[in-house]
Amino acid sequence: MEEKEIKEILMKRNKDFRKAAEIHSDCEKKLNELKKKHYLSNEDQIKEKELKKKKLSLKDRMYKMISEYKKSV
Repeated sequence: MEEKEIKEILMKRNKDFRKAAEIHSDCEKKLNELKKKHYLSNEDQIKEKELKKKKLSLKDRMYKMISEYKKSV
């Protein structure tokens, strides 16, 4: 089973995975908004770093769920 298929299954069946994916997507949108700015204030730079860390943490959590699903199938 491919990763894409597993993601689709988990999006339908696992509320924790779905929530993590939604927050990950939200972080991505906020980062894209920051990228549009010509200049980032110190506050924006801190926000950018926090968003990147949060996004990476969520991605790690989602991949852990994918890995666990693969083992269970």
